[in-house]
Amino acid sequence: MTRHPYKYQAIKELTEAKHYPLQKLCQCQRLSRSAYYRWLKGPVSFSEKYNTELSEKIKAIHENHPDMGYRRIRDELERNHGIAVNDKRVLRICRGERIQSTIKWRPKSCTRSSQDPAHIAKNYLNRDFHADAPNEKWLTDVTEFKYYVGGNAHKVYLSAILDLYDRRIVAYKIGEHNDNPLVMSTFDEAVEREPEAHPLFHSDRGFQYTSKQFSGRLKR
Repeated sequence: MTRHPYKYQAIKELTEAKHYPLQKLCQCQRLSRSAYYRWLKGPVSFSEKYNTELSEKIKAIHENHPDMGYRRIRDELERNHGIAVNDKRVLRICRGERIQSTIKWRPKSCTRSSQDPAHIAKNYLNRDFHADAPNEKWLTDVTEFKYYVGGNAHKVYLSAILDLYDRRIVAYKIGEHNDNPLVMSTFDEAVEREPEAHPLFHSDRGFQYTSKQFSGRLKR
């Protein structure tokens, strides 16, 4: 079997989908162009072989970690197996093998709809939770947590902005109140950290995100 099959497949996808220069991609992977062309002309369909091998690894991960969904499986492949693969391919294989997480997480979002929203944007994301580059799509939400001091319950709120490309937390704030200043300060910090970013910004249309103040920030 060809050595470094995942590298060859990555080069093929990047040259076809992104039109990256072949010479530089081969140099980055320490492969020769002649070796790549030999692999490309191989009689066996690499895609099928690649998917078969990937499927076996995915099934092994699922057997050891049945609570993992396809996104966490993708992260596991990259982190601990050195296999860079996109979410869509992992999802297709999981569906074909009928692999799914055994845990259904209850949503902990505590944002609520505004009774008189100033601005409601179209749902441009439309459940397409895949990004091809950093700072292409940001997601945001506020989550409520409870903690106890003695027998008294207290609440804190986590406001975070996540980059869909690599699930990096761009910015986060923790506060005692679920209000506009919490999400405003989170957004301001994200913009300060990534001043050149112009991502699609997606929220659940909670009252903070549909306010006139927040809409103004997005436009600026």
